[in-house]
This record gives sequence, structure tokens and C-alpha cells, in this order.
Amino acid sequence: MLQGAPCPAWNLNIIRMTSQHSSQIESVLLRAVQDVLVRGLNDPRVRGLVSVTRVEVSPDYADATVWCSILPEKHADLSIKGIEHAASWIRREVSSKVNLRRMPRLRFRLDTTLKKQAEVLGAINEGLRRDEAQRAGHPANGTDPGEHQDSQEQTT
Repeated sequence: MLQGAPCPAWNLNIIRMTSQHSSQIESVLLRAVQDVLVRGLNDPRVRGLVSVTRVEVSPDYADATVWCSILPEKHADLSIKGIEHAASWIRREVSSKVNLRRMPRLRFRLDTTLKKQAEVLGAINEGLRRDEAQRAGHPANGTDPGEHQDSQEQTT
């Protein structure tokens, strides 16, 4: 290997460390933001059950996107606007709980993946229910093909 050339394994270790570091920061931020939101905001727009589903930190750790799920859905749009309005206050509260060199700016987004997952699971369950009902209604599905041939010969 050439003198002074970077070692490929060293570069992979840096990538792994950075990925692990950002995952740790995301996890800490998720717990801290959830704790602040559980205590509640004095904003009448924020109603219902607010859950932090995930946090994504930018590569330079300057910004963090906080994905929230809000139930019931009818309060979601108004609640997320109230949370976004309180983002700087939430950031100050989180920074008092978390020891980070640089506290990222928090951006809040409505997470609709849980709704989509529930719809997919509902469709799967509906399909399974229909299959079970069809099998229960048509017991001839598992019969011998010879029986079907005999009935055709009788009709001709």
C-alpha cells in the first residue's frame, strides 16, 4: 500500500461511527421531545394523543425532523401547527434535558405511516376473512378431480 494513502477499512469505521452517533442522538432527542410533549403544551390547538414516532437528524446535526402521530386524526392538522408554533420553546426545554454540544433546530412533521400501515393491515385482514368465508362456503375446493369428471359424464 502506498505511503499516506487512506486505509479503506478506516473510512468504513468513520462511516459506522457517524451512523451510530447520529442514531444515538436521534434516540436521545426522541425520548426528550416525547417527554416534553407528554407534559403538554399550553396551546389549545394541540389536542389528542401526540406520539413521537421517529427523529431524523441532518448530517451536520444542525436540523432535526421530528415525526409525530396524532390521534384522533381530526385533530392532527391543527395540532401539528400548534406544535410547530411551539418549536423554539420545545427546543429550549429539550436542550435543558439533553447534553449536546449543539442543539439542532426542531422541525415537526405529521407522520402518516401509522395510518397507512393500519390500512394495509386492515386490507390483509379483510382478505384473510374473505378467504376463510369462501373456504367455509365452498367445501368442494379440496375434492378429488375424478368426482368432477364423473358428474360431467352423467350430464352428457
